[in-house]
Amino acid sequence: MTQSEIEKIRKDFPILQEKIYGKPLVYLDNAATTQKPNIVINTISEFYQKYNSNVHRGAHFLSNFTTEALEKSRTTVQKFINADSVEEIIFTRGTTESINLVSYSFGELLQENNEIIISEMEHHSNFVPWQLLAERKKCHLKLIHFNDKGILDTEELYNLITDKTKLVAITAISNVLGTVNPIKEIITKIRKKNRNTYILIDGAQLVAHSKTDVKDLDCDFLAFSAHKLYGPTGIGILYGKKEILKKMPPFQSGGEMISSVSFEKTNFNILPYKFEAGTPNYIDAIAFAKAIEYVNIIGPDKIHKYENSLLEYATEKIKTIEDLKIFGTSPKKSGVLSFNCGKIHHGDIGTLLDKMGIAIRTGTHCAEPIMQHFDITGTARVSFSFYNTFEEIDIFINALKKAVEMLK
Repeated sequence: MTQSEIEKIRKDFPILQEKIYGKPLVYLDNAATTQKPNIVINTISEFYQKYNSNVHRGAHFLSNFTTEALEKSRTTVQKFINADSVEEIIFTRGTTESINLVSYSFGELLQENNEIIISEMEHHSNFVPWQLLAERKKCHLKLIHFNDKGILDTEELYNLITDKTKLVAITAISNVLGTVNPIKEIITKIRKKNRNTYILIDGAQLVAHSKTDVKDLDCDFLAFSAHKLYGPTGIGILYGKKEILKKMPPFQSGGEMISSVSFEKTNFNILPYKFEAGTPNYIDAIAFAKAIEYVNIIGPDKIHKYENSLLEYATEKIKTIEDLKIFGTSPKKSGVLSFNCGKIHHGDIGTLLDKMGIAIRTGTHCAEPIMQHFDITGTARVSFSFYNTFEEIDIFINALKKAVEMLK
């Protein structure tokens, strides 16, 4: 992307015009959440001001208008990830709820001594639900390891699969290491080893940074959040193949997920509504579609290329800092840099950078098994978006050098 394109894009994000402690904001915490463009903010405001009404239940203009907008948003998501049908697109509160939905609902289909495979680079939201499921259903939980570069041991994964393996749950991109896992290759090999193994992909860090095609990947489930894709918080997506979703019992019960209720029996609604109990977060879902449309206008391929150039530039610059160690050095990475500087605590680095107007993330990043792998308490992490600039990276590097000097 050209300098003029970036400048134009940055004007769409009002928070980027703000100052922190009197200094221009340099926001490098995009793996945690992305900022929101005006089209998203204005859509939320407009619908609350002009069209707010519960969906699917009214016989009046407002309800019909909002219902149509919500279902149009579902179609936008379906096309964005190239799903076969809108029936395969379930609105949830985010990646975490999407994974928990599969854990509880698909988990009901598992039997004692079935096997579940996860990796040690998972976010807690794709780790803890499977621990709980394994305990609840008396299944065996198996772990795939990664090496010190942050590269997943795919051979170990293939060797772990047996005729009892019912689910593999794995992240597409590590939120700590930035590692881009070879998901399509992994899925292909799993299918060859055991056709009855189902595959869930944690796409929280994937969809904002790389074009995602669920039919090409051939995954059974994909979970992701709107807020990491320039949309609102509190809304997310579970994609699931229709034939699998039909077999799964409801995740929650109540309104909307039913077709009929009597004292004797309840009949459940058709897909996707069977999994959307209660009043949905319809306005944020509508605004999420606007975020997707915004990303599509810029172009996912263009975004991917530009963010990779930011990562390469930042990596070379940060390597010049003495006694700094990067965690995650796979040759295939997304726009994340996790690091520590000697014996300096990562939290102290984050605090000093904040005072200089630079927002980064510190801690375990909800991925404690990764920290245990490296025997560390946490890292400092910067993560990039298409609205970041090379100038901002220079500002960050100079500020980091000052912080390190102050903390020695």
